[in-house]
Amino acid sequence: MGSHAGALLRRMVAYEMGMWGSLGRWLLRRPPALEPGAAAFSYVGVVKPILGAFIALSAIEIPIFDLILRHTVPWRPVRHTALALGIWGVLWMIGLFASLRIHPHAAGAAGLCVRNGFSVDFLVPWSAVARIEHRYRSLPSSRAVQIEQADTGTILNIGAGSQTSVDIVLREPLSVRLPKGPSGPVHEIRLYADDPSALVARAPRAPGGTALRIGQLARTRPQPGGRLASGNRVPCGRVPPQASVLRRGPCYTGGVNRGPSFPPVKACTA
Repeated sequence: MGSHAGALLRRMVAYEMGMWGSLGRWLLRRPPALEPGAAAFSYVGVVKPILGAFIALSAIEIPIFDLILRHTVPWRPVRHTALALGIWGVLWMIGLFASLRIHPHAAGAAGLCVRNGFSVDFLVPWSAVARIEHRYRSLPSSRAVQIEQADTGTILNIGAGSQTSVDIVLREPLSVRLPKGPSGPVHEIRLYADDPSALVARAPRAPGGTALRIGQLARTRPQPGGRLASGNRVPCGRVPPQASVLRRGPCYTGGVNRGPSFPPVKACTA
């Protein structure tokens, strides 16, 4: 019990420090640098209206609540404490927004850095991706990290606003670093991006020009002995040389840990 409480306290302190650090970086316009050639993909758009409403309402509530306490509670320490807590709550929510804003997903040469604020940051190497595609899905809760079991294996959801928009099917199970420690092996990763089509289109191509991963739509030219139907999805690594791919997929985000049964993988953030 004591060790569990200690671990929980450490996570709370780390989260608080990360929140205030993110707020400072956002105010100073000093977001973490991306690797050369990497592209950032935001996921804050879906939660911006909700956070904005909470911040605005909380800011309006502070003077109103202080006015009520001034006429009903004769003790100044109580009023000052309530005022301090109200201001702290508003700044905390602004820090939460800042952490989501300055830590986007990032697609680079090595893979896709999957992020959610400062607490989720792991790398999915391009070599580990079998297929990536754009698909909106609803999640059962608003938690950022959710794990579910399916017939195809374990699915890790890194959602925003109770939804995901990009599916990443892995060639082999990966264990990734999560806020509570390394996950068990996962077979598929689903994440949210404001522009999922652009993220999927960042998938690299093989030297011959063939897409390494297929997104939503593939158009093929006639082949000897037949024709591939327009719109068919072709498994990664099995794209015919004649295929002209319109949509491809990437997958990249922060720090990965594959666990003891898998070879080590480079993390996004040192």
